[in-house]
Amino acid sequence: MDIIISLIITAVAVLATTYLLPWVVVTGFIDAFLVAIIISIINTFIKPVLIILTLPINILTIWLFTFVINALIIMFVSYIVPGFKVDWFWRALLFSIILSIINSIIFSLVK
Repeated sequence: MDIIISLIITAVAVLATTYLLPWVVVTGFIDAFLVAIIISIINTFIKPVLIILTLPINILTIWLFTFVINALIIMFVSYIVPGFKVDWFWRALLFSIILSIINSIIFSLVK
């Protein structure tokens, strides 16, 4: 049950982020929920492998390259989900940063 609540909170954070950034398009809550599901699957299974593979550059950049990985994940999710659209890398980077901030605010208010 906690997973579903977490996904709903992340979907609300995706919708809130799209209201702040007008160039990011999500057509509805179902698409935002699908984005939340795919992001959580990628963060669980693929992101740790990417972090390990990019460990030398992450260490050199003091873990700032992780933001690049997050932006690439957002662009990949934008490619997969038809109702979610982020055009450019820098917009995906800003989206991932703001999504993380909003997500952490909502989680801190809920718990």
